[in-house]
Amino acid sequence: MADPWVALSAIASATDTLRLGPMVTPLARRRVQKLAGETVTLDHLSNGRLTLGVGLGNADDVEPFGEAVDPRERGRLLDEGLDRSAGSGVGDSGRCRYSAHGSRSGSRPAGPNRRPVRRAVRLDGLFPIDLPGPEGLAGLAEEVRRARAGSDAPFDLVVEVPPGADVRPWEAAGATWVLTSMDPQPPEPEVRAVVDAGP
Repeated sequence: MADPWVALSAIASATDTLRLGPMVTPLARRRVQKLAGETVTLDHLSNGRLTLGVGLGNADDVEPFGEAVDPRERGRLLDEGLDRSAGSGVGDSGRCRYSAHGSRSGSRPAGPNRRPVRRAVRLDGLFPIDLPGPEGLAGLAEEVRRARAGSDAPFDLVVEVPPGADVRPWEAAGATWVLTSMDPQPPEPEVRAVVDAGP
C-alpha cells in the first residue's frame, strides 16, 4: 500500500482543485509533531486543499508491531493526540478535521458510539463507519445537532457508498459529503468510471 503523504503530495502537484486527504489518520499511533509537519506541508503545497480525517485505524494493521489494539486504549491515545495537536499545526489552517468511527467487534450493531460522537463534535465533522443505512445517519445527525446546540460553525457528516449508489437518501439524512468506496486495489477502469461519473 502506498504511503498516503507521499501519494497525496504527488496528487497535490498534479491537480488544482481536488480536495485531498487521508480517509483516516490513526492519530493513536502517530507522533503529533511529525503529523503536524506533514499536514502543514501538504496543506501549503496544495494551496489549502487538505482535509484531515482522524480515527482509531485498524487494529489488525498494528498488532504485529506491538501497538495498542484495545479500542478503549486507542481511543484514549487518540484523545491525547488531539489535545496535544491543538496549536501544533494539525488541522489549524482552517480546513476541516473530522473523526471516523465504527462499531466495535461483538458489540451492538453499528451506530453512534457516544465517546466518538463527543470527540467528533470538537472537530469539524464525523465519518461514521458501518452505518446500517440512511436512517442510522439521520439518528446520528440528530445526536450531533443536540451535542452542538448553540454552535453555528459548519459541521460535516461524511458517508461512504459503493460506486453508482443513489446518494439522495444519504443527503436527505444529513450527509454533507459522500465518498465512493473502492477495494484497496481497484482495477483502473473502475476508478476511471467513478472519476468520469463526477460528484
